[in-house]
Amino acid sequence: MSASPRGVLREADSAYAWWRLVATLGLMTVGSSAMYVVAVVLPAVQAEFAVGRSEASVPYTLLMIGFGFGGILMGRLADRFGVTVPLFIGAAGLGLGFLAAALAPNIWLFALAHGIGLGLFGCSATFAPLVADTSLWFVRRRGIAVGICASGNYLAGAVWPPIVQHLVETQGWRTAYGVLAVVCAVTLPLLALALRPRPPAAVAGVSPQAAATSTGQAGPAQPFGLSPGRAQALLCVAGLACCVAMSMPQVHIVAYCGDLGYGTARGAQMLSLMLAFGIASRLISGLICDRIGGLRTLLLGSVLQGVALLLFIPFDSMTSLFIISALFGLFQGGIVPSYAIIVREHFPPAEAGARVGTVLMFTMLGMALGGWLSGQVFDWTGSYTAAFVNGVGWNLLNLAIVLTLWRRSLRLNRSAPSAA
Repeated sequence: MSASPRGVLREADSAYAWWRLVATLGLMTVGSSAMYVVAVVLPAVQAEFAVGRSEASVPYTLLMIGFGFGGILMGRLADRFGVTVPLFIGAAGLGLGFLAAALAPNIWLFALAHGIGLGLFGCSATFAPLVADTSLWFVRRRGIAVGICASGNYLAGAVWPPIVQHLVETQGWRTAYGVLAVVCAVTLPLLALALRPRPPAAVAGVSPQAAATSTGQAGPAQPFGLSPGRAQALLCVAGLACCVAMSMPQVHIVAYCGDLGYGTARGAQMLSLMLAFGIASRLISGLICDRIGGLRTLLLGSVLQGVALLLFIPFDSMTSLFIISALFGLFQGGIVPSYAIIVREHFPPAEAGARVGTVLMFTMLGMALGGWLSGQVFDWTGSYTAAFVNGVGWNLLNLAIVLTLWRRSLRLNRSAPSAA
């Protein structure tokens, strides 16, 4: 039976899929605002509530924890009802969360607004579910499509901080949060309406055998020759480890430059440069992923991230730090989206939202753990050198797991013809 014109327009890799990706990029750019705003307002919040730097950092920690756990919840909702349901919940969570934070009378209610409203029920809806949904709308160009989608997270880091900084300087941080509450509550539901049709792969209910044939992999029934639970557990540990390593430069580069005497403004410029090259990395990694697959792209990113971390240890001049920051952003930006591609290649499409959400939860927990752990290592040793070495160690753990999965995939692929 031939497909209707309406159905053809909504097939994978169709023109509609690309227009849908544009709306997805907008959703992620707006929805990820909470991840970067809290860092901008931190000095003003610390001064108003008269708390120490550690207490003022609690909102970010709770935000990332809520973000991680919320990704699982939102992913399950997307699998069952479609991605628009979690997006509407996310719009309400972000709107109410920003409003509650703007009205908070103390640091602890301010932190709860970030953890519950902005994290658990807010920006979590605009990351893992959107990445998983995008992976279901593309086959031939899945890698670059997921890369474009995930780049919205870094694009938010380039767009929102200067806007919020201007509002903080002219109107105050509470007004800045109020403005963001309105922006999220209005724009996210409108953009979500463009994503109402269900993904063709999820609607068709692609069988594990068909998925195995289309990807050339061992098949979702036994990903990497392991049980689904064990395979996902290894991906979760790998995601945690790589992001503990990744968070070291991202969270501490500003303080590191201050300690070296270059000033925090230079550190902020390095961070911006890192994020800008991270956007390019996600796009380039997407193109690479379309050629070599998610697992080998992750392996490449893990090796290169480890190299960049090692370069931070012997080289600490201002020029070299700018160069290494750019390299680090270029090397690591494509790592997290690779996990979504791997899940899509090795697990059933109907489980994509929940499984991508679970793996990405561990990457968020890795960012939260790594930022705190690097600070603790610095406090223990009085040096960021030990913190960079700690990051390299976690990166080696990630590399060992990815190598193991890659070797298992090679053995399965070699044995497949003879088994046939």
